[in-house]
Amino acid sequence: MSRQEKEWTRAEFRRRVEGRDNIVTAPGAYDALTAKLVQRSGFEAVYLSGAGVSYSTLGQPDLGLISFHEMLQALQRVRQGVAIPIIADADNGYGNALNVRRTVQMYEAAGAFAIQLEDQAYPKKCGHLAKKVLIPAKEGAMKIKAAVDARQDPNTLIIARTDALAVNGFADALERAKRYEDAGADVIFVEAPTGPEQMAELNRVIAAPCLANMVEGGKTPLLPNEELQKIGYRIVIYPNMVTRIVARHVERALASLRDHGSSQPLLQEMMLFPELNRLLGIEELNQLEQMYAVD
Repeated sequence: MSRQEKEWTRAEFRRRVEGRDNIVTAPGAYDALTAKLVQRSGFEAVYLSGAGVSYSTLGQPDLGLISFHEMLQALQRVRQGVAIPIIADADNGYGNALNVRRTVQMYEAAGAFAIQLEDQAYPKKCGHLAKKVLIPAKEGAMKIKAAVDARQDPNTLIIARTDALAVNGFADALERAKRYEDAGADVIFVEAPTGPEQMAELNRVIAAPCLANMVEGGKTPLLPNEELQKIGYRIVIYPNMVTRIVARHVERALASLRDHGSSQPLLQEMMLFPELNRLLGIEELNQLEQMYAVD
């Protein structure tokens, strides 16, 4: 059984994040199928993207429209589909400190290994969109403390994200990051730095592991993982790389079907019926069906 197929523990994942091995790369997924593909490709973790769930479930942009229950259900389905650690986007905790407590408890019970919380006011927006509104830094710190207090397993990682850089500037982002670290956050996520200088300064000032967010077409440069590791990052997420690729390829495939009147030209571009069923575990399910069959 490979490392990617075994059942991880939260303690193992914490040691992995806090260690000095290669940076943890967590591609984003929006459902169990895309999470299975992440796992099959050999990645050690998967990022459950709130934006991705909003795109795929609602067909809407990341404007705080997805609900707590919709995200929780997505997390439960992904957890049933993969064995690797899940880093789960919990937006701003869906309310105040009491809401944060419930969010953390429910996410943890659903199988999240790391829970990401941000300091935007409700409704929140994608970190790379304009006109975001922040809660006060003191309130943000108390919400992080509430999250830390609420977890049942001390190895569940609480990721504190601040969106202050684009709203108030880099100095306030660093100040908030330090506040959240002092409140007990295990990982710090400063959203949307605009260059390597800011990224390096963040990793110099913050003692906790830091998370880098690679958004194709966003405000942060797409640096190679090796360079991010040299800067000091311990986790890098690619929240919606898969979503964007799926959208582009589906668009092209539908255009081909429209123009050719057949899916035949697309056979080399798709996972055919037998392969897809193998990915989904049909052999194991067939064996179980036979085990419980009534003669």
